[in-house]
Amino acid sequence: MIQPIGIATILLGVAGLAFGLAPTVFIFASLCLFGSAAAIIYGSASIQPAHLYLLFVVVCAFKTDRNVVAAVQTLRLGRPGFWLACLLVYGTLTAYFAPRFFASASLIIPLGASDYPSTGGAVPLGPVSSNLTQTIYLGADMICFLAIVATASTNSGLKATVRGLLAYAAFNVLFAFIDIGTSATGTQYLLSFMRNAQYTFHDDDIINGTRRIIGSWPEASAFAGTTLGALGFTATLWLRHRGGAWIGVIALISLILIVASTSSTGLVAAPVCLAVLYATAIAGCGTGLRRGRSNSVTLVVPFLVTIVAVWVAINPAVYDRLYDYADLLVFSKPTSHSGMERAAWNAYGIQNLWDSWGLGVGLGTARTSSFPVAVLSNVGLPGTLLFGLFLISLFAPNGQASDAYAADIRLSALNGCLCLLVGAVIAGATVDLGLLFFIFAGVATSRPQKASEQSVAS
Repeated sequence: MIQPIGIATILLGVAGLAFGLAPTVFIFASLCLFGSAAAIIYGSASIQPAHLYLLFVVVCAFKTDRNVVAAVQTLRLGRPGFWLACLLVYGTLTAYFAPRFFASASLIIPLGASDYPSTGGAVPLGPVSSNLTQTIYLGADMICFLAIVATASTNSGLKATVRGLLAYAAFNVLFAFIDIGTSATGTQYLLSFMRNAQYTFHDDDIINGTRRIIGSWPEASAFAGTTLGALGFTATLWLRHRGGAWIGVIALISLILIVASTSSTGLVAAPVCLAVLYATAIAGCGTGLRRGRSNSVTLVVPFLVTIVAVWVAINPAVYDRLYDYADLLVFSKPTSHSGMERAAWNAYGIQNLWDSWGLGVGLGTARTSSFPVAVLSNVGLPGTLLFGLFLISLFAPNGQASDAYAADIRLSALNGCLCLLVGAVIAGATVDLGLLFFIFAGVATSRPQKASEQSVAS
């Protein structure tokens, strides 16, 4: 059944078709924010607004021969699209055949509904409803990737995609504050239009007296995980002087929200992402108009960290408060009920790999609590190899170094991908990394015409 937000999505899609590709891809990137919304509800399945809107993006993206050629080129042997397509084909085959061929050969934590009563525990291996849905999601990821590669093959399309990603980051911050405000005033019902998906929502969870921030997502972990991508993208743009100071402000607020969200995923992943960004700053040091921010960050951060560390060390009350917060969310997590449950999911996932002879129990079959384990258990060693080759080809140089604008955007998109991956390694439950990851990947893979040196904000 189509929902009011689904009708709004279709109207936006029609408007996008009327106004062209640039507005369409801008809206698409922004709609990826609505992770708790369902545009269409069919039984227990929910189709999110961004997945519905993807149909309109495809129509716009492949209108011209040039865009089609750009998408086809990334499907050539050795390029990222080729390896992603191979993963999709292999995953689709395993989704149907593996749960049947290896039926009852292993115990799984089912990702979707199985033939056995739902108890929240392990059940014998067999087909589950998520074999179909996860195949569809991975197919949507592939289509999204190709559409963004095609779109970003032109200067206008690349800039529209970048603006859409910046809008995503800005609206993500806005919805986080709206979430905090509606919770404080008891008006969460105002967000019911976007919290209508068939998910379990954790909008009232409180940890140590602090209400968890979920923004436009079902839970704090999902909010923090996606905000990591926004942090990586916006912070890198700011370091490379692509846009005004407001982009740096969005990055800083995103970081604060990740830490304040009370998400273990965010708290563990944030230092890793900051290390990536600091390495980016070091790599960007030198002389020139676009080196000032990298130079400043490289010089100031070590002193700032030292000052903060000394201040915390000489203030026992502050130290104890910070330690208790970290202990609650990180250090004691493995011994908590949820921590032990997630560890058990991963243990079953590793066993699934062995029991399936290394081939995997099928895309969408098993739930885990770490992306690498999800890939290994669901699509086995062949699928893991294919995804690894996709990442290697994605991060490999693609001939854009001579174009400063395109090189900076590519680096920003790669850092967005990397930060999302860090979060997924810590708490990713499925093989699907989400549309936002593949928008970043599409931007990083694209080979646009020589872009101008004007800023993103212009």
